[in-house]
Amino acid sequence: MRRPLEICVFVVILLCCTVPVASTTTLRLCQCPPPQEPLLIDHEVVAVYPHDPAAYTQGLYFEDGFLFEGTGLRGQSQLRKVEVETGRVVQQVSLPPRFFGEGIATFGNRIYQLTWTSGVGFIYDKESFELERQFSFSNEGWGLTRDDRHLIMSDGSAVLRFLDPDTLAVVGRIEVTGPEGPIDQLNELEYVDGDILANVWHTNEILRISADSGEVNGRMDLTDLELDVRPSDPESVLNGIAYDSERDRLFVTGKRWSRLYELRMRRPGQ
Repeated sequence: MRRPLEICVFVVILLCCTVPVASTTTLRLCQCPPPQEPLLIDHEVVAVYPHDPAAYTQGLYFEDGFLFEGTGLRGQSQLRKVEVETGRVVQQVSLPPRFFGEGIATFGNRIYQLTWTSGVGFIYDKESFELERQFSFSNEGWGLTRDDRHLIMSDGSAVLRFLDPDTLAVVGRIEVTGPEGPIDQLNELEYVDGDILANVWHTNEILRISADSGEVNGRMDLTDLELDVRPSDPESVLNGIAYDSERDRLFVTGKRWSRLYELRMRRPGQ
């Protein structure tokens, strides 16, 4: 025979696990303990480099000693290869004027670039920047990054989609959540050691998100950088994250910012 305390515990557990909610959120609602308050990640500015103040930065990544940058606005959208130290554009290709360029990522010998509301993406040869083909996707295109097997895409919602880089089919999804629930307006993305760094549009914040669960486990406040460049256009917000894994360097910039910042993220105890 169960004692009264055991019966109470059993009933509470039963009620939690039988709440009629959508299957995509059941596990999150029943998690015990609830999501922890994300760790505040401190940072140090290691170096400052010039950045083209005309570049409406939408995507950024680092590879083979160079930055690759996707820019936006119709009639101004480009894919660029940029020297870090000088900001000089050494290679570029322009999108047709009707497209508003968004996030970029590399996979294998290709570069992928999203557009905002057209439902069209572009695939380029990584070396020549020659266009190989276009692809289609649903919803809007915002940020793009990759892990070892997938492209990872944001669309302004709280959901990140995992794409097969060959077929561009959606093969997985995670909902990004913090202690207060789902977090949307996720923009530029960068994959770093099992986590995804994401800008939150119109904020000076970068979130660190578990690529497995979608839980936000860290936050980095970069208000000091925005105050340093002081953009006059309210749309010239923080938007550009690139990571050099060999030297553990994080690069960040913003839309029409005149500076690119090299940061060192400080781990707890540092």
